[in-house]
Amino acid sequence: MRAAPRVGVVAALHQELAAVLARLPHERRQQVGGRDFWLGDWHGHELVAVLARVGKVAAATTATILIERFGVDRIIFTGTAGGLAPGVAVGDLVVARSFLQHDLDASPLFPRHEVPLYGQSRFAADSAMTAALAAAARAVLAQRDVALGPQALQEFELGAARVHEGLLLSGDRFIATAQASQALRAELPDALAVEMEGAAVAQVCHDYGLPFAAVRTISDRADDSAHVDFMRFVQRVASRYSVAVLAHYFRAMPAREAMMRGCAAPATPGCSG
Repeated sequence: MRAAPRVGVVAALHQELAAVLARLPHERRQQVGGRDFWLGDWHGHELVAVLARVGKVAAATTATILIERFGVDRIIFTGTAGGLAPGVAVGDLVVARSFLQHDLDASPLFPRHEVPLYGQSRFAADSAMTAALAAAARAVLAQRDVALGPQALQEFELGAARVHEGLLLSGDRFIATAQASQALRAELPDALAVEMEGAAVAQVCHDYGLPFAAVRTISDRADDSAHVDFMRFVQRVASRYSVAVLAHYFRAMPAREAMMRGCAAPATPGCSG
């Protein structure tokens, strides 16, 4: 039995994970299923970092390999997303509480968005991991000039940043027009943001009974005003947020998650507030 969890850290694009990979000392690389997996230790935890590539099928394949081949105990997805809800602005961080495939429609056999034979459309993130990631995200944003540097804040005209927790949408369609964004908001008004992988990984982790969580940096508003230099934003902002949040999460993970999991039991001392 391992002393500490083995964590799978996943992003879709290399630029989204580059800063994390740079922090893995003496990492070992293995190739499975056409993907490179980097194994290393970080803050006393075993990490398996991998690029999932874009889309739900690629993400589900990657999650399955992480579980079956590398034996991870939990998975964290990081990267970028497009903001949907009012007040979710470029430069904000979104921590998922649940995931839904906005492009899944097996009606009239099943209700729209419901995954056939599962009886549900939404897959919950692990509550303890989500709380710990949200705490890490808030700590990073409290000192975001340290994480990003003043030049990035000025270059991308980033205002006061916030952490949001709630529903993330996933689909094999890049949402980049006001019409598409408005349609999603009308259909799923509680959705915070949209991306292309999270709900697929959530379903795989549900099948295996594995804890899963996700933190995303808002890169655009998923409409016609989408950021013109996406890759530069990823390199200068999103990637740096990811490495800072994950570093804070791993430093605090044992105590924070033990406390949160203990609070699931009734009348647990120290769990009020």
